[in-house]
Amino acid sequence: MPPIRTRKLGHLVLMVRDLEASTRFYTEVMGLKVSDRIADQMVFLRAGEDHHDLALSRLPADAPDRDDLPRYTRPGLEHFSYYVESVEEMKRAVDVARAQGVQIERGIGQHGPGSNWFLVFKDPDGNNVEIYTDMEQIAADAKHEPQIWARDLESFDRHRLAHFVVQPSPAILAAKEGRPAPGKKDKPE
Repeated sequence: MPPIRTRKLGHLVLMVRDLEASTRFYTEVMGLKVSDRIADQMVFLRAGEDHHDLALSRLPADAPDRDDLPRYTRPGLEHFSYYVESVEEMKRAVDVARAQGVQIERGIGQHGPGSNWFLVFKDPDGNNVEIYTDMEQIAADAKHEPQIWARDLESFDRHRLAHFVVQPSPAILAAKEGRPAPGKKDKPE
């Protein structure tokens, strides 16, 4: 079976300690523009016409290792992505991944912010690698007003997991809905 037909490196998602400080850095220093937000959890930024090429995701204040080197509960890369030309290629990618024994992490789904379809795999080192298609485009001269999305299942997947080929973990679902992970008590702020 031929490999997935990736076309270009797409976007990065970084886990950050201070969402507003990082947003100021990427807008005031790097010159990116805000496309949308998910509550006080994420900011989607763009340099060109793609809805986003960088997204910042706020680490929980009580993440036990937020000062360590990058992984899910500390600063650093959450995932990077490659563009594919269609949802059909994404569906074929499921077969490619399964034939190669690659772990599918989440998807096929369609995000609210950016409207892009997504499928996420684990590489041999455990990094999240996403393929995506059909991302919203925002022209350089567009009068775009950033939207603030609720932190809920629809902003994560507009189809509420109807196209997912693997069931997401309860911890992922809780995080996407702003609830404590199963087995953890909600901590006061």
